[in-house]
Amino acid sequence: MFGFRPKLPISDEDRQWVDDGFSRLSRILGHKRLLEARLVLPDAEHFPDPYDKSDAAAEKMFCRICDYMKVDRSQIDLEIFPDTTKELKEVMPYWKGSHDGCAGLYVHPDDESHKMVVALRSSQLDDPMALVATLAHELGHVILLGGGLMEHSVKDMEPMTDLLTVFLGFGIFNANCAARLTKWQDERQQGWSMKRLGYLPEEIFGYALARFAQERGDRDPKWVKHLSTNVRVYFRKSAAWLDERKTAASRPVR
Repeated sequence: MFGFRPKLPISDEDRQWVDDGFSRLSRILGHKRLLEARLVLPDAEHFPDPYDKSDAAAEKMFCRICDYMKVDRSQIDLEIFPDTTKELKEVMPYWKGSHDGCAGLYVHPDDESHKMVVALRSSQLDDPMALVATLAHELGHVILLGGGLMEHSVKDMEPMTDLLTVFLGFGIFNANCAARLTKWQDERQQGWSMKRLGYLPEEIFGYALARFAQERGDRDPKWVKHLSTNVRVYFRKSAAWLDERKTAASRPVR
């Protein structure tokens, strides 16, 4: 009886982009960086500090993420601004975003005597999962742009920065925040809304995480349980496709 071959949940063009992205990151950072990256989970082991949505709590979280991503905290200023688009535009000369603003910002100094800046909208502090994802993405800018490893003009710089979060062990956070249903309520009404964070959709994150696991030789990663339902489905489909492809490649030619 014939079985069904695993089907990849993304287009072949997107698959090739992810595969090429892993190769690009391996060239500029070293493949060893991926193999030795600490897989960071949303648990007390990785984030043991109490979190009360304060600036001080965000600072502790930022320090831990810097440590996990091997970034020198002393070279960066962390700024938290009110959720006011006008104010952000006045303070940050390189501000770009929709009318709703942006979750986080990275500013590279013109003068090397000044520090790099990572800035956050204050509302990000309300959601620790999104906060970690945003900080990981902005620290990806610190690594790629601040380290002179990638030019800001590169066409896919932002998606590559999202892919870097997977490469360096933060994929669970950024994948789970790619699309999230959130409940809202005020004095007169309540409802649900979709919040999106980052530049890659859940499907591509699912495949990228499967590639991450394959590269590290992890055939049955326990961390999959931390993925959101959609991302977990995309991950399992992608992992099955990668396994089938690897098996097919190892068969002797007759």
